[in-house]
Amino acid sequence: MLSIVQSIPGLVWAYQFNSQTRACKRLPPDATREDLVFEGDGFRWLHLNLADSRVTSFLEEFPQLPPAIISALTTHETHASITLEDGMIYGTLVDFQREFDEETRDIGWLHFAVCGNLLVTTRLQPLRSIDRVRTAVEKNPARYRQPIDIFEAIVAEFQRALIALVIELTEELNQIEDVVFGATTQDERRRLAPVRRMVVRLHRHLRTVLTLLRRAAAADDDELPPGFDDVAGRLTSRLEAVDHDVYALQDRARLLHEEIDSKLSSETNRHLYILSLMTAFLLPPSLVTGFFGMNTSGLPFAHGETGTAYALGFIALSVAGAWWLLRRAGIL
Repeated sequence: MLSIVQSIPGLVWAYQFNSQTRACKRLPPDATREDLVFEGDGFRWLHLNLADSRVTSFLEEFPQLPPAIISALTTHETHASITLEDGMIYGTLVDFQREFDEETRDIGWLHFAVCGNLLVTTRLQPLRSIDRVRTAVEKNPARYRQPIDIFEAIVAEFQRALIALVIELTEELNQIEDVVFGATTQDERRRLAPVRRMVVRLHRHLRTVLTLLRRAAAADDDELPPGFDDVAGRLTSRLEAVDHDVYALQDRARLLHEEIDSKLSSETNRHLYILSLMTAFLLPPSLVTGFFGMNTSGLPFAHGETGTAYALGFIALSVAGAWWLLRRAGIL
């Protein structure tokens, strides 16, 4: 039992769920350690902010949290992980950061641990999915009978956020596509680059979470928390459906980038073709003017009033000769 009467460091929120009444109670922001003592049949959910350096020492006061779980809850590593051990599950999930007045596309990390009747989640920045789950809990707490239900809701909200982001990225690709296949030629690679980068990151993190869920579901039955097998199956199906959309978006962005490169390459080749024709037409006249511009004695047409006319005639003949050669070679 936690006996020291002190405030809870880094507390963002805390809920106590009662399995008999199917209701939950949110602790006040100034809740103390004694308020966490829960004698009824249910579970607790603590959400902590890792910006408070006292969180680690606070978690060490819980006897049901082994050192490995405390380390997983307080780590600052940025990669997804799911570990099953003695009926407990803990690790790190991917989420999107949230500002006070808007939702962002920046990747964030949520650390979690499900240990018996205790669920602990920690984060460094405000996150989108966890905040939506809190709202859903307050609206309908009866849906959540055990801590693993909260875990499923968090991953499900992440999947919904992915769907919304895929729709936004699809609309951006549609706009780029309209320009690329339009009448005008514009370089849309600058607009396409951040979209491709975001899609690649989503696909990488999504595949990682899917792999971790499949591996966790394949663990021995004595290591699985109650109800995790069914939860893992439902979450895997949901994430696989989004993964197909993200993969299709990634393939579409790649093909669109290739189309932009092809169109710009064709435009460059057309410019080079015009430049080559101008060079071919201007080279013979340049030879003529270079010849008559030599400061040597005995140049033809140097004396008399018709020398310039004859030189212009040679220039016209050289251009006509160049045109005839280009037509004969099939270039024109």
